[in-house]
Amino acid sequence: MLAAARAGGSAAGDAAGQRCGLIAIVGKPNVGKSTLMNALVGQKISITSRKAQTTRHRITGIRTRGQTQFVFVDTPGFQTRHSTALNKSLNKTVMGAIGDVDLILFVVEAGSFTLADAKVLSLFKPGIPTLLIANKLDTVHRRAEIAPWLKGMQERHPFAEFVPMSAKNKGDIERLFGICEKYLPEQPWWYAEDELTDRSEKFLASETVREKLFRFTGDELPYTSTVVIDKWDEEKSKQYKRFIRIAATIVVERDGHKAMVIGEKGERLKRISTEARQELEKLLDAKVFLEVWVKVRSGWADDEARVRSFGYE
Repeated sequence: MLAAARAGGSAAGDAAGQRCGLIAIVGKPNVGKSTLMNALVGQKISITSRKAQTTRHRITGIRTRGQTQFVFVDTPGFQTRHSTALNKSLNKTVMGAIGDVDLILFVVEAGSFTLADAKVLSLFKPGIPTLLIANKLDTVHRRAEIAPWLKGMQERHPFAEFVPMSAKNKGDIERLFGICEKYLPEQPWWYAEDELTDRSEKFLASETVREKLFRFTGDELPYTSTVVIDKWDEEKSKQYKRFIRIAATIVVERDGHKAMVIGEKGERLKRISTEARQELEKLLDAKVFLEVWVKVRSGWADDEARVRSFGYE
């Protein structure tokens, strides 16, 4: 089972010598936070796309290795533009996540530091150890340029350590576990050893449909589109171990966006549904019947009540 509720005390036998703690993965939009989270958890639980602002919620990923349980929090990219109700909600999520953790992984692109990065850095409270994750190191062609950049970064914030890496490199991910471990307190684990996330399967289904939506519409579709799960029925089946019927609605802001999502003769919507269903079957280890509809709700991202009704805090 992917989903789990946070349990009090130790979820696994003998708690002696166990370590457990919260690690926030924070940065501006599109620096690779979700890719890093998925690599650390060892399974995809946070959606990724080239589109900025893909992650909308605080998503917890859990990885237990040896005596240590790492509880990672993937946060939305901090928004510095467009103060819609949706963006305010996203920023509140970021602020909530970084105030209550044992360690912060501040993710930036290696060799780069923008105004948006500076804005995120200014939110950090003193006293919480912060690692500078210089991600996408594989895209830096002249490594010699990294040294002066690191020196400049050190002057901006008292980082506990610098970790130049690529989230796609397994060796770098292994090394990061070793670095993070020593910052986590000795205490009993919060989750069972095999749990990977505290998010429900229903939530993962809506995120999977949203990822495919962004993948197949590219930059044409504004990021204010969202997905709502209307129906989730798990039925008994002689043929399959699990059989789940899901009805989902893609919510867009304009009629033109609806036409774009549906595509010519419904082809694009069909591709979105098919790919989402295939991925969900793997994720949920079940036979999935998925229906996807498209509705127009103009101005929803500016409407606080509606933002909340669509599941944003």
